[in-house]
Amino acid sequence: MEPVIGIDLGTTNSCVAIVEGGTPTVIQNRGGYKTTPSIVAIAENGRRLVGHIAKRQAVTNAENTVFAAKRLIGRKWTSPEVKSALETVPYKIVEGPHGDVRIQLRGRVYSIPEASAQVLQDMKTVAEDYLGDSVGKAVVTVPAYFNDNQRQATKDAGKIAGLDVIRIINEPTAAALAYGFGKKLEQRIAVYDLGGGTFDISILDMGEGVFDVVCTSGDTFLGGEDFDRRIIDWLVFGFAKEHKIDLRKDKMALQRLKDVAEKAKCELSSVTETEINLPFIISTGRSESLHLQRRVTREKLEELTMDLVDRTVQICQQTLEMNNINQSEIDEVILVGGMTRMPKVQEAVATFFGREPSKGVHPDEVVALGAAIQGHALMDESSDILLLDVTPHALGIMVVGEKFHKVIEQNTTVPTSATHPFTTIRDNQTSVRILVLQGKHDDADQNELLGEFILTGLRKAKKGEVEIDVTFSISADGIVSVSAKNVETGKKQSITVTATSGLTENEIEEMLQESQQYLMEKRKEDGVEQSLSELKTMMRDLERLMATVEKAIAGSPFGKQTLQRANELIDQCKAALDQDQPEGVSELRDSLTRTLNMFKGVAAKTAL
Repeated sequence: MEPVIGIDLGTTNSCVAIVEGGTPTVIQNRGGYKTTPSIVAIAENGRRLVGHIAKRQAVTNAENTVFAAKRLIGRKWTSPEVKSALETVPYKIVEGPHGDVRIQLRGRVYSIPEASAQVLQDMKTVAEDYLGDSVGKAVVTVPAYFNDNQRQATKDAGKIAGLDVIRIINEPTAAALAYGFGKKLEQRIAVYDLGGGTFDISILDMGEGVFDVVCTSGDTFLGGEDFDRRIIDWLVFGFAKEHKIDLRKDKMALQRLKDVAEKAKCELSSVTETEINLPFIISTGRSESLHLQRRVTREKLEELTMDLVDRTVQICQQTLEMNNINQSEIDEVILVGGMTRMPKVQEAVATFFGREPSKGVHPDEVVALGAAIQGHALMDESSDILLLDVTPHALGIMVVGEKFHKVIEQNTTVPTSATHPFTTIRDNQTSVRILVLQGKHDDADQNELLGEFILTGLRKAKKGEVEIDVTFSISADGIVSVSAKNVETGKKQSITVTATSGLTENEIEEMLQESQQYLMEKRKEDGVEQSLSELKTMMRDLERLMATVEKAIAGSPFGKQTLQRANELIDQCKAALDQDQPEGVSELRDSLTRTLNMFKGVAAKTAL
């Protein structure tokens, strides 16, 4: 069976997993870590950096280091979330040619799916290194509250990364899959998912291999990044009060602040007080450097972020009330996402649901494990796992007064279909323009426009006399189709809504080709680097051995010649390493191997 990897493409960190021998396993990256920072950078020499190596250089290369791209993926340039990001990130965000969001790094413009694709490609490479074989298929997770455009943008990122994304599934659903995998449970569970950039709450019924999503809600711009921002603002305002200097205007200082804020936030989950110390945070321009040193307590962090925690509880409250669910009906509460380690979050969840959350899942790994389980189930015809998901947003059309009329309500189980009658709004109206919207706001312009079409040939009549039936259908794969039918004549017009990431098919194909070309070049460079590294190691081994055997063989003419050739060989190796020349490395390694073997033999005899 072809392997299918599960990828949790996170705001802060990403994770990849696979099912082997019936057991889901998280795959470690080359550094031995099970999660990889979702950070992408372009170095001064033009090389792409992803993960830990990108994070390590973020302070000195802030303008060309992208983090939290997931918060921008699939969004319109005019969205309030983008306006907020413009004020807080050190890298440059620009408007794309299709009203989408793009980022500019070292003079070149990248789409958000393109940046996310680099993280996905890194996850793909991690899996391929582990399996020793190529990987082509993946299940990728997204926040449950993502809209269609955000989901499509994630799928496009997978395509650019060289992956066939066979399914996009919701993160809380994936977590529930991992929690219930291999267990004979019949429970109603709540999955509280507070990650680096997004929040979701999902209620699921599970039993006999069936995972039935009852309802879901969330906020795609609420997460750990916002908690970090509160600490940053507290530090910035305190420094400004003392020194009359705004640290946010210095991008390197801002990145240093972000690093220490995130570190302090994490530390305060296990200790009650920590120190933030940033020497030489900024120069006054008079050859004087200022330092930032503050102590922050868990109590202060809770004070700074209590409204954020309360916001998640409010969403939980609204979700349960809208779906007539009482907290007493919940059998288990699952915590997902790194922010759920915060004691105040755990306390708030326990208070709201009236029970202590389960400690049985790893908040950073459970989503990727669930994605891997779903991928394996999709490829295994004998699998008895069945997912019944819901549409996270209402679907409808714009009506008179530029209002949004819902045809399919939020949290309707898919597949589904619904029809609603409408009438003309003007006398002698012969056509009607149908604007297909997705969202929850009463005002049409506050919702996501998915598509539009026109139904023509209506009979001239007084307003309200001609009736039109509008039907929405959502397939099991989430494909939305909308039709409008003139009830009187039976004439019908329809549209299959295709979500867009802001990229054309040609752009995606070009990005895919460029990504593959870059990967080939990178693998070649990596091979060269590895060869040079091995050469360096062998050269040092030879130098150490020479010191051991020199006295034993220097007395004979043959020994002197051998030592001379060995020294010449070392000089050749040093020249190749100094000039970073891959040419001739293979021959040098062969010569080193022969000389090393000979000297090892001499050393062994000398020891006797």
